[in-house]
Order: sequence, then structure tokens, then C-alpha cells
Amino acid sequence: MSKKKDEKDADRIIALNRRARHDYFIEDTYEAGLMLMGWEVKSLRDGRGNIAEAYVVIKKGEAWLIGAQFSPLLSASTHVNPEPTRTRKLLLNAKELATLIGKVERAGYTLVPLDLHWTRGRAKLQIGLAKGKKQHDKRADMKERDWNRQKDRIMRSR
Repeated sequence: MSKKKDEKDADRIIALNRRARHDYFIEDTYEAGLMLMGWEVKSLRDGRGNIAEAYVVIKKGEAWLIGAQFSPLLSASTHVNPEPTRTRKLLLNAKELATLIGKVERAGYTLVPLDLHWTRGRAKLQIGLAKGKKQHDKRADMKERDWNRQKDRIMRSR
């Protein structure tokens, strides 16, 4: 990838959930829109979003983001009472939603927010269809990562 493309991707990411890939096997990813209020969009533009402790739940055939924290700006409107951790509705099409409902309820998967980013000026949430990792799986991943790092060092030194 070119350096310009890396910078462009870095600019569009608002928040990452680094623990998600550590704690879960991500089987599939989906991009969902968010129903946001004006003050939330402004705070996201300022980079004040956090999805580290957030999770996605399906209630009554709709997907909801719970636990995401969007810190309000000090210059928020006086007539709006900002609630940083309110439950936000996710916008998915019917086919995606039906697939997710089937997998979550029958197959034992869970929905995990992976990152929050901008796509064509709109805030989007990338959610992953995931299965939980056991402790020995996490150790194996760490071992593999260490080996790859060591292998790169050996190759550079030659």
C-alpha cells in the first residue's frame, strides 16, 4: 500500500476495539450505520468516540449498540442534555439483519464492534460475527505473533 492510502485510512478511523480480535475469532464482518444525534456527530468529528467496552445486541428484530461512549463537547447546545453512553440503533438492511439474528440465536455467535469510522461523510460501525476464544487459543496467537516478529528480525539481519 502507498503511504498516502495509509494516511487516508488512518484519518477515517474514529475508534478501534483492539480487544475484540484478541478475545474473539472474527468469522465475518458487516458495516452498519448509526442513528446519531447532532452533538454525537460533532464529538465524533473531534475524535471523542470510544467503543472499547461496547457490545451489540439484537432486540425485537433490530440491532442496538450498547456501552459505546461519545463524550460531548463543551460547546454542545444548551437545550440538549447529552447522554454519553446511551443505546444507539444500528442501521442494517433486512437480509443482513436476518442472517445475524439466525447466527446469534442458533449458532452461538456474538456480535462485537470492531471499529468506528467515516465512510463518505457518515459514521459507520464495523461489527464482527465472532466466537469466543479460550485461554489456550490466546496463548497460541501470542506465540505465533512472537515467532513472526522473531522471524522478521532474523530476515532483516541477513
